[in-house]
Amino acid sequence: MDARTGKKIRLGRLVRPDTGHAVVVAASHGVMSGPPAGLRTRVEIERVFARLRAADGVMVSPGMLRNVEDTFVGRDRPALVLHLDWKNHARRIYTPGKDGRAEGVLAQLSDLDAVAAAGVDAVMTYLYLGQRDTALERAEIERNARIARDCERLGIGLIIEPRSALEGDDPQALSADVMSMYCRISADLGADLVKALWPGDVESFAQVTESCYAPVLLAGGKGGEDLDATVRLAHDAMRAGARGVMFGRRVFRAPDPAAVLTALGAVVHEGRTPAELVASPGR
Repeated sequence: MDARTGKKIRLGRLVRPDTGHAVVVAASHGVMSGPPAGLRTRVEIERVFARLRAADGVMVSPGMLRNVEDTFVGRDRPALVLHLDWKNHARRIYTPGKDGRAEGVLAQLSDLDAVAAAGVDAVMTYLYLGQRDTALERAEIERNARIARDCERLGIGLIIEPRSALEGDDPQALSADVMSMYCRISADLGADLVKALWPGDVESFAQVTESCYAPVLLAGGKGGEDLDATVRLAHDAMRAGARGVMFGRRVFRAPDPAAVLTALGAVVHEGRTPAELVASPGR
């Protein structure tokens, strides 16, 4: 026996073996930016998590786990993904730092041995690149490399989300060329899955997925009120070669999270188009 077996089993809970695709709900926003709309209160958290059964995986922060652990217990339940770190970049409320701007400073929230003991299937960590201070970028590479090696040692799946520290300042920070470089670095560090931002169109995202040999999941970004827009984005991502989606606000801010997951499952796992879903009875 070795840890590769554990990683294969855990990733098989997250990525459906029959399709090779995954629909993951990211519900850990609070640890970075405070209470998000849709998950502001304990009552809202319980309401949303009761409607996430159809997800392939759900990502939570370490402190949330004790409150929502029943979501993951039993057969045909979502895989447990842990948001491994914290960042202060792009926080809207009270963001102190040099010149009033944080530079993607991160901190690891959990020890990987404790994560394995908790039965976590996969962890997600950020990889902030393009720092003004090259020492910060070096620290990020070293941090992610350590996490990757620990995940290999313990048989835990690893999702890396590469981000640019200049996203808010430089329009090129989200270009296909930059995103392709960042996603490939993530794969080469040892990511099992890479979570990537949408660079603007199908052709640009196809450039990202083609040059990253690790499966790419699309990050959802803002949204949640318009189910059709969410479905179209997921469909465009799959057309561009994505292996699934990792949506947060587009699911937990929606009036009916279960309906969103049903529609996303049809697109990601069944190859359905938005037009087919609109024509489906009961939609």
